[in-house]
Amino acid sequence: MTIYRSRMALMCFLAVFTIFMNSHATAGTADADVEKVKAEKNGDRGWTFHVTVRHPDTGWEDYSNGWDVVTDSGEVLKTNPGDQFTRVLFHPHETEQPFTRSQQGIQIPPSVKSVTVRAHDIVDGFGGKEVVIDLQTRSGPGYTIRH
Repeated sequence: MTIYRSRMALMCFLAVFTIFMNSHATAGTADADVEKVKAEKNGDRGWTFHVTVRHPDTGWEDYSNGWDVVTDSGEVLKTNPGDQFTRVLFHPHETEQPFTRSQQGIQIPPSVKSVTVRAHDIVDGFGGKEVVIDLQTRSGPGYTIRH
């Protein structure tokens, strides 16, 4: 009977632990926020995006490691298809918040009328504040466009 109770206690502990870990990962804790975006159309050379991100970087164990420009159909636009993000961020910025990083040469198909800019962090992934950009409007909430 003691072995049975020990196994039941262990199974209950594992179930509670699993629920806790899953709820922590999905509870909206992602906190890499896009604060503002400046987008510039550079003729045939594509677009340049200047993206300001805020994230409570604590060092190598938790930092914002990239941002994406995403079409309404879910396509992530990249200048280098092998990169993980539209713009890869290679190190923490714990003493520089918020910070702005740029990426040029982003090709946006003429049929695309809006894009979303989202940020990623190595612990929580995507899920922070995003900025939706209407490419036909010079400015909107969180963005400006220069042609």
